[in-house]
Amino acid sequence: MNQNIINDRIKNLDFWRNQGISGYKNDVKVNHTNQDVQINHSTQSVEELEQLSPKPIYQIAGRVMLIRRLGKIAFGTLRDRTGDLQVAFNKRTLDETTFENMKHLDLGDIIWVQGTPFRTTAGELTIQVEQMELLTKNMRPLPEKYHGLSDVETRYRYRYEDLATNLHSREIFLKRNKIVQYIRQYLLNLDFLEVETPMMHSLLGGAAAKPFITHHNALDVDLYLRVAPELHLKRLLVGGFERVFELNRCFRNEGIDTTHNPEFTSLEFYQSYATYEDLILLTENLLSSLVGENEITYGEYKISFKAPFAKMTVKEAIVAYNNNISLEDLENQNSLQNLAKKLSFDVNLSENYGKLLMSIFDVVVEPNLIQPTFITQFPIEVSPLARKNEQNPQFVDRFELYIAEMEVANAFSELNDPQDQKERFLEQVKAKNAGDGEANDYDEDYIRALEIGMPPAAGEGIGIDRLVMLLTNSQSIREVLLFPQMKPLI
Repeated sequence: MNQNIINDRIKNLDFWRNQGISGYKNDVKVNHTNQDVQINHSTQSVEELEQLSPKPIYQIAGRVMLIRRLGKIAFGTLRDRTGDLQVAFNKRTLDETTFENMKHLDLGDIIWVQGTPFRTTAGELTIQVEQMELLTKNMRPLPEKYHGLSDVETRYRYRYEDLATNLHSREIFLKRNKIVQYIRQYLLNLDFLEVETPMMHSLLGGAAAKPFITHHNALDVDLYLRVAPELHLKRLLVGGFERVFELNRCFRNEGIDTTHNPEFTSLEFYQSYATYEDLILLTENLLSSLVGENEITYGEYKISFKAPFAKMTVKEAIVAYNNNISLEDLENQNSLQNLAKKLSFDVNLSENYGKLLMSIFDVVVEPNLIQPTFITQFPIEVSPLARKNEQNPQFVDRFELYIAEMEVANAFSELNDPQDQKERFLEQVKAKNAGDGEANDYDEDYIRALEIGMPPAAGEGIGIDRLVMLLTNSQSIREVLLFPQMKPLI
């Protein structure tokens, strides 16, 4: 950074303070936004604005994003939370002190102005400044003047600077907020109860994932940052809350890439007296009503959210996307191993049947799932909390929703048989003792809850960050997180 620019800012701050102005004022009232001005006068011509009597007076505040001094007049652009608006400083209408003070404004300063609306000869709606006050002095110049940060790593690391200078970034997070509010209201309208459950767990459970571990000093116990809220939410079904949801953070001590961040936002909801097939219909309706009729653009793809979405089982999808594979090839562990060797798949041949089948699915199917597609009937080995399929207990009643090669949602009919759940927990413990860092602990209290009796139910998790990626055409998860995890600067 050019130290000369910093020195100039220091001199300008000294100027303001010599005028008795601290540079960090905190006692002004802002009665209007830039959008108020735009809405109130968007259709009025130069002549109509001139003829207004009395002229409306606006008090607005914002960051100086552009300033052009042209002798006896200067034009600036102020940015507030609603967008940009031009302001004009005219020596003929301003007192001499205010006009001279204006000359010591820097890009990035935050100011308050009062004035009346007019249109320039070029037709731009503008506030004619009558009074001005400096609210916050900028001491570090904004990047690239008006155009914002261009280096993505810098944008993510200094998000406050990115948001101050990049309207596109602001739009992403405004849209994110609308998406979350829509989903919340959708569930509330279906009589779901929004709840909050613990972020720190004494046992690892709810999802297959590596956890973060912390220590509670007073209790002298290690705790896990939750990988999922699932087991607590299902305890609430036992307690009589028949429809519950939570929109909150989860934490997984895993890699960082374009679709993964160590902390992420997840929606989980559980509905008593429902099956995973009911949640397919709910999910279709939720997403199609959220997105609407028009296709969205995501990278090179055009994606339609019109219901119904495509549906295939895991096995059907593998066969559909590789002509060299038949259902017989997917019958058992030996046939899977032979298939993987024959087609030179880069998979771990020592994995159990379910994990090996899903490894082949990842290679063959995932890259082809562009349009919204429900994949159903997952093997029991990768679904320790899901209900067995009545016709084929080797598989469970579960779906995952894929869009643009990403898993966006995961749902299943819930296992509520305490003995069956106990046996699966014990299998998880064996896997954990054998070195599986993602396996769940044995949760005795959860078994106790199931023994009280959990109604038949279905539950689902939706990755909010990935959904926002899709709906804002963002190719990296860090683009849709206000403060993504970054490697510390050395």
